[in-house]
Formats: sequence, structure tokens, C-alpha cells
Amino acid sequence: KTAYEIYQCDWSSDVCSSDLVSLCGVPVERTLQAGDGQAALEILEQEDVQVLLTDINMPVMTGIELLRHLSSGERWKDLVRVVISTDGSERRRAEAEALLVTDYVTKPIRPEVMRDVLSHAPARA
Repeated sequence: KTAYEIYQCDWSSDVCSSDLVSLCGVPVERTLQAGDGQAALEILEQEDVQVLLTDINMPVMTGIELLRHLSSGERWKDLVRVVISTDGSERRRAEAEALLVTDYVTKPIRPEVMRDVLSHAPARA
């Protein structure tokens, strides 16, 4: 059976990946969460996850700053990066795409969209 390790970095409370993932019917081994990019980076340095869901607008370290850091090394080359944000501008999307973002989804996000996003992720057996 397919299972994912998912990491969500979103400081707002309007999206909860674990609830959304359970609604879309995708099996998840575990979901980790952080409220800002710096906390996310600290946890990502210690944990092995397959999917990163990140907002753009966060305190301490923004999602773009986090993505820049992740894109600068080999360690996270296989990490599926997904932005979930209220900012759907072409400028922001292009910036994220340059940082190896797999999907860019605007809020609010529906369960079927999350299912499609997770289909890009390599699953654990």
C-alpha cells in the first residue's frame, strides 16, 4: 500500500494538510507541521519526508526563502515541493517554479486537488 511522509509549513490556520489529505483518500504515514520557514528547515534537516507543502507568506522565514535554501543543495533534490498560497500571481508562480516547485495551488484547496498533487510524489511501499 502506498504511503507518504508529508511536511506542511503554513503559519495560517485556514488549511490543515492532515485533514485535507484524509479527505482525498491518500494514505499517509505521517504529517509533520511547522508555523514558519525556519522551523520547517530545522525539522527537515532531521526528518526524511517526500512532500513539502508550504505557504509563501510566513513569519521568520518566508516560503520563498525556505525553497531557496532547499534548492541550494543535493540533500533535498528529490523532495516534492508544493506551494499552497493565496498569492497566485504569475510573478510569484514563476519565482516558485525557478525553485523546483512541483505544483502551485491557490487557496482554498479542494481534496481532489490535493489527491492530484500527491500523485506527483514518489510513494513509500
